[in-house]
Amino acid sequence: MSCSSSSSSSPFVFICFLILFYLSPTSLSKTTNKTAKTQLSVDYYAKSCPQLEQLVGSVTSQQFKETPVSAAATIRLFFHDCFVDGCDGSILISTVPGSKVLAEKDAVDNKDLRKEGFESITKAKALVESKCPGAVSCADILAIAARDFVHLAGGPYYQVKKGRWDGKLSMASRVPSNLPHSNYTIDQLIKLFNTKGLTIEELVVLSGAHTIGFAHCEQFVSRLYDYHGTKQPDPALDPRLLKALRMSCPQSGGNTDIVAPFDVTTPFLFDHTYYANLEAKLGLLASDQHLFLDPRTKTLVQELGKDKQKFFQAFAIAMDKMGSIGVKRGTRHGEKRKDCSVHM
Repeated sequence: MSCSSSSSSSPFVFICFLILFYLSPTSLSKTTNKTAKTQLSVDYYAKSCPQLEQLVGSVTSQQFKETPVSAAATIRLFFHDCFVDGCDGSILISTVPGSKVLAEKDAVDNKDLRKEGFESITKAKALVESKCPGAVSCADILAIAARDFVHLAGGPYYQVKKGRWDGKLSMASRVPSNLPHSNYTIDQLIKLFNTKGLTIEELVVLSGAHTIGFAHCEQFVSRLYDYHGTKQPDPALDPRLLKALRMSCPQSGGNTDIVAPFDVTTPFLFDHTYYANLEAKLGLLASDQHLFLDPRTKTLVQELGKDKQKFFQAFAIAMDKMGSIGVKRGTRHGEKRKDCSVHM
């Protein structure tokens, strides 16, 4: 297989290269507690673990240096945790051997979560436990690590409110209806985000996390060959990008381990180029491209595509709000696990 273009600097040559060589992860009772939300605070661990931010930061900075993919992997992990019954670290729990009830992480919709995200939290938790045993929840460590990786990848630094406890339940059956899918319409996205207490504006802003990271072919292959059963590609996809993606993602078979970047121009940098790409028909997922095509979201996409600081400020605020979804507090609703993968 080869990729060619009249311009060696073309982003489509770059995406071809990335698709070819950036492989899959193998290669490289829960209800919103409104009082808990108000109890989250930046200085929650001021007495019990004052060095918490530095401890987690030492791990995330090393992880980013050694395996940059840890950034997108951990940020995605935080999203998937918060959207399924709240930010309670339940995405980190492993299925009990022999159990018929699968944990969240083993749900079909989570099968592509990269191991680097889990490894980052495992390492950070181990270090924190060695200095502040039994004090800090896995949920808070995940929230801090996600922020760290946003910043390490070039994005904004923002204060993380803390005080979450770890959820006691983790069920794969709760995942499908609580996560957005790559072929969702704007109506479906708005409805889902609304159930989380998030607005249309926050939907657009939080989607900007796709400025880094990769998606498997199966998430967008229908756009390349048979969009909505038309036997034709999605007309909202740039022809050059279509050609590059088709070279790596056949219509069926042989594409299980192949991935492509959400942002074809700056895939490893947390910036606002994601939005400009949507305007240029360079959105990878149909759900992303819909943000530019729908009048309810188009204007904000255009604004964020022109103003990086506006995006950064809005993203920091939206992450803080998302981080308050379904927070658990106290032994009745939560726990503080010593091992994030094992329910106490």
